[in-house]
Amino acid sequence: MRTKTTGATYLLLGVILAAFVAVLVAVMRTTSASAQGTTVALLQPVVALVALTAIVALMMGVYRNVAVIRRLTSQRYFQAFNAEQPPEWVERPARAYMNLLELPVLFYVVCLLMLTTGKFDVVQVSLAWLFVLTRSVHAFIHIAFNYVPIRFVAFVAGVITLAVIWTRFAAQNLN
Repeated sequence: MRTKTTGATYLLLGVILAAFVAVLVAVMRTTSASAQGTTVALLQPVVALVALTAIVALMMGVYRNVAVIRRLTSQRYFQAFNAEQPPEWVERPARAYMNLLELPVLFYVVCLLMLTTGKFDVVQVSLAWLFVLTRSVHAFIHIAFNYVPIRFVAFVAGVITLAVIWTRFAAQNLN
């Protein structure tokens, strides 16, 4: 019985990932690549991702303090991380926060490079928004219900989007 469930899960994940790739292709085809993007247009998704990171950091603090107030864990755990661990839900925002400090670094770097060179277009801006969307979905899944297969699809979608952004940036600047 477990094999059928696992197979169905991976089929669903494949369908979701295929749908994401279709959206990615549609974004790249329907948006005019010749139009120059504006600085403000590219800064907006950067600011949105910073805001998401700040919201998750705030949630991390709230979840941890609620756990201490409700005596689900001790302050000592958060001082050295060697006391009894709190319930799993308490640390979900912390793990989501760490994820928002890892992969997005490459996003911030490529956006900074695009802003510095001035070589980006509305497709790059659309892809930047798509990356922010994938990170938002990933953080939501991580904090809300933490179903790893779906969270993994959100992660892969973000990686693919970021790879396309970097590939387009390299192609626009290394010719």
